[in-house]
Amino acid sequence: MKKQDKILFTCGDVNGIGTEISLKLFYYLQSKRTKYHLIFFCPANVFRFYYESLPLKFKFKKIDNIEQSEPDLLNLFEMSDCKVEIGLPTAQSGKSAYDSLLYAIEHLKKKKSSVVITAPVSKYAINLAGIEFTGQTELFAKEFEAKEYLMMFLSRKMKAALHTIHIPLKEVHLHIKKSKMKSKLNLLAETLQKDFRIKKPSIAVLGMNPHAGENGKIGTEEVRTMSDLINSLDFAKGPFVSDAFFGNHLYKYFDAVYGMYHDQILIPFKMMNFSQGVNYTAGLPIVRTSPDHGTAFDIAGKNRADFTSILAAYRYAIQILNARKKVERQIS
Repeated sequence: MKKQDKILFTCGDVNGIGTEISLKLFYYLQSKRTKYHLIFFCPANVFRFYYESLPLKFKFKKIDNIEQSEPDLLNLFEMSDCKVEIGLPTAQSGKSAYDSLLYAIEHLKKKKSSVVITAPVSKYAINLAGIEFTGQTELFAKEFEAKEYLMMFLSRKMKAALHTIHIPLKEVHLHIKKSKMKSKLNLLAETLQKDFRIKKPSIAVLGMNPHAGENGKIGTEEVRTMSDLINSLDFAKGPFVSDAFFGNHLYKYFDAVYGMYHDQILIPFKMMNFSQGVNYTAGLPIVRTSPDHGTAFDIAGKNRADFTSILAAYRYAIQILNARKKVERQIS
């Protein structure tokens, strides 16, 4: 069995909606008779709790080695039990979510698979467990020793990437360095070519300051660092004034949008794609996608969670996997 045939899934925070949306996805995929081996890392009691409480049933098989996996059913890799406290981030739920990620990473490193879809986790809960953790993107980048990586957001309406990720807003300007921005923009262009089969990508770069600095009157990052770099790259345009850029729907004319900080991209992206957006980590040797929403503790355990985003994460993961296969065949 080829490693590409196995798609790994992590359970996320078991007190949030991660397990619920995962099971809804598995139920949907079984009706489509997918050829892939779906492998779910989840505490045994958590899986039983949700499987018995949700009004859907599908075939599954318990495994302790992913070589035992089969297509056309769910392969459940049972983890140690975790106390279920619906709607509450706890140290136990945080450790369980983190352990699920580590199980997936272990198998990815052993090349048992090359694809993982990760359910939402709570940074707070993982920190409660005494684990230093800033985000799934950073964890995967560290574990796979990525020299450069990007947090990307994918949807039919817009693809986007961040220059900085989970840092305080007051520190963003300290990271606007020409060499780092050039490296990340080149990675974004390469990702669009390799993973999304866009031969000549076009990237819109947003300014950091209001009015994109207004020629240095409201901040100098655009004039001092960004403009010359952007002009030197044949695939990039900008820096654009963020509010006018989105207000005029200019993102429609570019293959991707590159923003300087988290909310600059996430607010417009989630307004357009809240239930269908996908988080993607570019720059890794493996494919890692995730639904672009959080743990939603407020609706956990109520059968109200929409699985559309994790379905989109699955579809993008398969799309990227197939694109990489084509590149490998062309090289060989």
